[in-house]
Amino acid sequence: MSVEKINSSELPAHPHILSHATKVPGLIFLSGQTPAGADGKVVEGGIQEHTAQCISNLGNVLKAAGSSWEKVVKVNVYLKNMDDFGSMNEVYEKLLPNPKPSRTCIQAAKLPNDVDVEIEAIAAT
Repeated sequence: MSVEKINSSELPAHPHILSHATKVPGLIFLSGQTPAGADGKVVEGGIQEHTAQCISNLGNVLKAAGSSWEKVVKVNVYLKNMDDFGSMNEVYEKLLPNPKPSRTCIQAAKLPNDVDVEIEAIAAT
């Protein structure tokens, strides 16, 4: 089985031990994306702006991998505070195509750089 590392030029580079995604025949596993812009800094705003940035970042990785949101089959959302679920969900519902992928959403005690949301996904090729 061949394994291809995918990185998007639209996102900050991960340390050499990580990839934005890993592609194997039939599937793409996308690393969790935080609400950081291309400069590596967390974008201004609250949970809605941060959710939109995570989704945008994942979209850039999907594009680099030759896929799209229409091929995403599973999403995991990690929230710093589950009280943000409704606001996150409004943006998620608006930005993701139908049919929506399967999803899990959990509250995480601590996320990288103390952000309020991180989102990862699995897509078909």
